[in-house]
Amino acid sequence: MGVSTPVLGFYDIPMWDAMNQGKFQLQACDDCGTWRYPPGPTCDKCLSSGYHWHDIGGEGVILSWVIFHRTYFDDFPAPYNAVAVRLDEGPIVITNLRGVAPQGSWIDHRVQFVIGEHGGRHQHHVVLAGALS
Repeated sequence: MGVSTPVLGFYDIPMWDAMNQGKFQLQACDDCGTWRYPPGPTCDKCLSSGYHWHDIGGEGVILSWVIFHRTYFDDFPAPYNAVAVRLDEGPIVITNLRGVAPQGSWIDHRVQFVIGEHGGRHQHHVVLAGALS
């Protein structure tokens, strides 16, 4: 099946470089302050092309989740999950929940982002808020 490989676009590289340094950063518009994810050349709110990369708080809530029972990549053996998380800053990020899973529905559970290593590279995942304490 193979190993999953990140696909890096021009605007993604600073995000992945920050992750390799243990930080989770997103673009923020210089003109209106809107956070951008996925990273891109212009703000979808005001169309400004000005931006800077900023650290984010790293917390949010689960909007949606799924558990895959089929292996698509060797480095993600089944069963594994994918969660859509709305960051406190606003953007929605797709990632994985690790550690203890909520009972019943996962929707609206608060989570914290963690940067870890998977398959020899840095990537983010989430844990239930308070699980790191």
